[in-house]
Parts: sequence; structure tokens; C-alpha cells
Amino acid sequence: MAETTAPLFLRACRGERTEHTPVWIMRQAGRYLPEYRAIREQYDFLTTCRVPELACELTLQPVRRLGVDAAILFSDILIPVIAMGADVTFSPGPYLAQPIRTRAAVEALRVPDPTEAMPFVLDAVRAIRQELPPDVPLIGFAGAPLTMAAYLVEGGGSRNLARLKELLYHEPETADLLLDRCASTVARHLSEQIRAGAQAVMLFDTWAGLMSPVDIDRFVRPYARKVFDAIRQELGAPSAGVPFIYYAGDAAGWYDRCAETGATVIGLDWRSDLSQARRAIGPTVVLQGNLDPAVLFGPPSVIRERVSAVLASARPASDEHGPIGHVFNLGHGILPSTPPDHAKVLVDAVHERSARSC
Repeated sequence: MAETTAPLFLRACRGERTEHTPVWIMRQAGRYLPEYRAIREQYDFLTTCRVPELACELTLQPVRRLGVDAAILFSDILIPVIAMGADVTFSPGPYLAQPIRTRAAVEALRVPDPTEAMPFVLDAVRAIRQELPPDVPLIGFAGAPLTMAAYLVEGGGSRNLARLKELLYHEPETADLLLDRCASTVARHLSEQIRAGAQAVMLFDTWAGLMSPVDIDRFVRPYARKVFDAIRQELGAPSAGVPFIYYAGDAAGWYDRCAETGATVIGLDWRSDLSQARRAIGPTVVLQGNLDPAVLFGPPSVIRERVSAVLASARPASDEHGPIGHVFNLGHGILPSTPPDHAKVLVDAVHERSARSC
């Protein structure tokens, strides 16, 4: 394998052959870590997002403990929603006392300048980059337009997105305006994160799996695509080497559409085999995933066994050395009651069982 100074994670996101498969964990900075809980005993959630020193420390905690190959910014997908003018509280989950359900309410939402409305996020990115080892890149992130709109309209989490779908079907022009403002907000937010030092960016579309294929094509894919296209247009050449990751929750029925978002990496949940996703998506994008988070409740022997199974499912039939174009991750965020030492077993198992000479 040729010597290179590029971090392993970034090389894998480009589809390059790597000495082992990189691994990081969605929600790797969070409630399963005792050091995270110690900080949260002193500060509420929004404070930890808004104070750069705290966000920096929480981002670094899993890097120190687990040895993951990438860090992800500690923040929340609703930080831009607050900057748009929505009143969001966390108790502990997000809650909007005044959901956005009328044309007038949508029109009142602004597309904020991140440098003015969310400077603490950018300060955190800069601080984290100064503290991270050079071989551990930083991932910035935001919620995808459909997922942001879901929280704005529903007023919180939802099992069926009934309120949002009512808006989509009865007032599609208003829905388009809302999705467009969410997309513009997210594109600006991620562009500034990249300028501040984020080396990859990720769109979380957690709620997209509740949409039908017709609505994926109408309300999900085009607006995710708009985000990535806008970043490329805004940043120009500097965005060329930045991986764009799109995570689609429960996307087994529309893998092919994920690739049409303009993402260079597709993150997938655990509900199907990666080899099936590869056949549907094609060879041009990298896959990320997709271990069931509940596997980490099992003993180390089971964790290692399931790690091997995911690695095997990601391996192209023609590649005798191991997976190419694969970033290992869970298929969803790590669960709060996960034993931290089991997360460490996962990381070590991925490194050991994917090791190869190139």
C-alpha cells in the first residue's frame, strides 16, 4: 500500500484501498459514556451545544476512550431550527410549543447566517480540529431538509408524520417553501462547518423511512440533493475532496434513490445486507454501516462474530483482500445503556478483522 498522509477514514470515503476498514459510531459522544454523564450533571443539553469548550470535550471523549477513526461534532440537528426562529426546548427530547403548520408561519422562518446565528458551532469545530490527532478527521453534520421539516411541523418526534404528511398532501406549495428554506439553511450551515475545518459532512435523514417511494422522489431526494449541490456551488474547488455522507433511516425500499442525492457515502441501517444495498446503489459510492446497535448488548464473542458478518457483507466479490469502499458504523445511534467496553470491543474487532496488506 502506498504511503499517504491522508487519514484512513477520508481515504476510505474516496473508495481507496485502506490497510483496514475505518470505524466510527453514530452518537458516539453521548449518554452511554460516564464522562459524558458527568458533564451533563453540571450543564443542560443546549448549554453543552452552545459552549464551544464543552462541545469540544464531548466530541473528543469517544476518540480517547474508543480509538475510533473519525470524530463527529457534538451538536444537535435542531440547532439550525432554533436559528431559523423556532422555539425548541429539550425535556429531554425536542419539543416545539408552536409547531410550523401554516403558510404564514413558514414565511416567518428565516434562512440564518451561521456566522451570526450559530457562531458557537463554528468555534467548536475550530477548537476540536486543534485538539484532534492529525489521523482522526472531524465530521460536521446537520439534519436533512425532510427530517428538519418533520420536527418543525410535528412539534417533536413522531411515529407516522401525520401532521407533516397532511401539509405535504394538502398544501404542497407551502411544504415546498418549508423544505426549500430548510435546505438553504442546512447548506449554509454545512458550508461554514467545512470552512471552519470539518473534513467531511453528514446529512441525517432519520424520518425519511416513513415516506412512500413517490414521496421520496417528490419531497426527500430533491431537497437532499439541493443541499449537496449548494455546498459544491458555494465552496467550489475546496469541496471536491470533502466526503458528503447521507444517512437514510429505513431505506431498504429506496437504496437506488439514496445515490441520487449527490452523496459520496451512503449510511444505511441494519435492516438489510450491505451486499444487497451495493447491488441496488451501484459501485460509485461508498457504503457506511450497518451493525444493529443492540448487538452491543451481547457478549464480546457475539460482537466480534457480527462484526465479521458485516465486513463480509460489504466485501465486493472481486476483492480478495477485504472490503473496499466501506466505513464501518452502527445502523443507528448507539443506545444509552450500551456498556462502553463493548463499544471498544467493536472498534478493536473492526480493526483486527479487516486488517489487510495492500
